Amino acid sequence: MSDMNPADSVRQGAPTAEPEAGPGRAGAKARDLRDRAQRHPEKARRPDAPVLRKPEWIRVKAPGGKGYNQTRRTLQEHGLVTVCSEAGCPNVGECWSQGHATMMIMGEICTRGCTFCNVATGRPDALDPFEPARVADAVAKLGLNHVVVTSVDRDDLEDGGAEHFARTIRAIRRKSPGATIEVLTPDFLKCGPEALETVVAARPDVFNHNLETVPGLYPEVRPGARYFHSLRLLQRVKELDPTIFTKSGIMVGLGEDRQAVLQVMDDMRAADVDFLTIGQYLQPTPKHHPVRRFVTPDEFAAYERAAWGKGFLMVSASPLTRSSYHAGEDFARLRAARLAGRGA
Repeated sequence: MSDMNPADSVRQGAPTAEPEAGPGRAGAKARDLRDRAQRHPEKARRPDAPVLRKPEWIRVKAPGGKGYNQTRRTLQEHGLVTVCSEAGCPNVGECWSQGHATMMIMGEICTRGCTFCNVATGRPDALDPFEPARVADAVAKLGLNHVVVTSVDRDDLEDGGAEHFARTIRAIRRKSPGATIEVLTPDFLKCGPEALETVVAARPDVFNHNLETVPGLYPEVRPGARYFHSLRLLQRVKELDPTIFTKSGIMVGLGEDRQAVLQVMDDMRAADVDFLTIGQYLQPTPKHHPVRRFVTPDEFAAYERAAWGKGFLMVSASPLTRSSYHAGEDFARLRAARLAGRGA
């Protein structure tokens, strides 16, 4: 999955899906994604890890209110999935109350089994050719000035879903020509170079791909990915189109040390990444990777100072920072920083 928004627990009321249906599977029992064992079958045999009690600085209010309910209705009416709910982002109440949501295209079932992620794992359904238009309609109805589009990993597709991303970008442009578009993509690890070229050619305003963690933790936390491949992906975006802003993020509290985080910052700057996000990892269930520690607000502030010093155009580092949190406001600051010549 291509976002760093794990949950405190499995989402309640999640829709059901039938990823195992298909030729030879007629009559197969529907998969209930509210059931933890069915949602994460690849983690079923993992030993339980204790879920640490969250400190005061990371607690949020339960979602609700008029704006929240209106956004939820709009998304439901258009049959859309969001990473906000699928990954259990702690900021969903605040963002949806303001009419902001991160659209998750290509289904709700991921082909990867990252140990930090709460998105369901398994065999996805076929792509819906009408999804780009539905996303564009929802963006227009919500009146979004800045929209974030992410997806599950689709290693089952030859292009990793690149053309579907491009169609979604083009559909939003047609429906909401004044909106800026941010994509948060998979790593296209099993695809040819034309996959990334397809997304870049559609000209999103921001291209985001999260490194998620430090390289030493990849085998444990992100086993289906490769650190230097992800880094090179971000670098290549700038080579293909220097006008596109690039963005990446990591979680902390997974077991990394400060020096490793600072090295990731240096690696990102070497790849010409413009925008860095750092947030606290939250453990979705006892079967997921454990939280090794809760990083204090003071430590986040120190990371932010270090990142500014390394030349990023934009930095967001706090316990509740997520890739898409305040994305619209941050994009405005990002664009202003470029115009001011900062970070050159």
